[in-house]
Amino acid sequence: MLKLHRTGCLVCGAELTYQTGRDDLQCFLCHRIVPSTVKCSEGHFVCDRCHSLSGNDFVEEVCLNSASKDPVELVRVLMNSAKVPMHGPEHHFIVPAALLTAYYNIKGDPEQKKRKIKEARARSSNILGGFCGYYGDCGAAVGTGIFMSLITDSTPLSTRQWRLSNMVTAKSLLSVATHGGPRCCKRNTWLSITEAVNFLKENLQMTMSINRPTKCEYRALNKECLKDKCLYYSKRDVFAE
Repeated sequence: MLKLHRTGCLVCGAELTYQTGRDDLQCFLCHRIVPSTVKCSEGHFVCDRCHSLSGNDFVEEVCLNSASKDPVELVRVLMNSAKVPMHGPEHHFIVPAALLTAYYNIKGDPEQKKRKIKEARARSSNILGGFCGYYGDCGAAVGTGIFMSLITDSTPLSTRQWRLSNMVTAKSLLSVATHGGPRCCKRNTWLSITEAVNFLKENLQMTMSINRPTKCEYRALNKECLKDKCLYYSKRDVFAE
């Protein structure tokens, strides 16, 4: 599992090395090739753009440049960044962004992926922080509806597309609600993405693989962690090590 370190190299924590000349290096996060004089002693490189991006900027940049077809594995990379807090509205964007990335990578359509991820960011920005508790509608679950509405080109006047968008949100929200509170943005993200992946297979006949079981490793960052009452609970915690 990738842990983005707070000091030294973001990827492995090793000491950074500084050269007198520039080399063309590939950013570990966004995969762009850029000239740089800095890399870590283990050979990793993270570009200045990825270092300085805001949370949602970071999510968008990584997803636009990711070749991943597994939304949960992509979410692991995003969640392990210091730019994504334990809880927060960034997760409302992470859900549709990760799903759209995997969906259009499977379909081999980078132009649609770029356009739809940018629209997902605009739509998710309307979901306030604390939406789950104050409006009774978890933003991660709403994110699955944003995803479905974008891949089906749904509008308020659509028929089947409208139904699919609302249905996947309903299934995601039911899964979140059944698990119980208090809120955990990591848990609700995984629950919602799992429901969306299952929904895709049942209704649109697309198989989006999740390559390994999800285990949470963020309990040290979550004061309200349900611990062994959560289906994702793990005694291992990368942020406590």
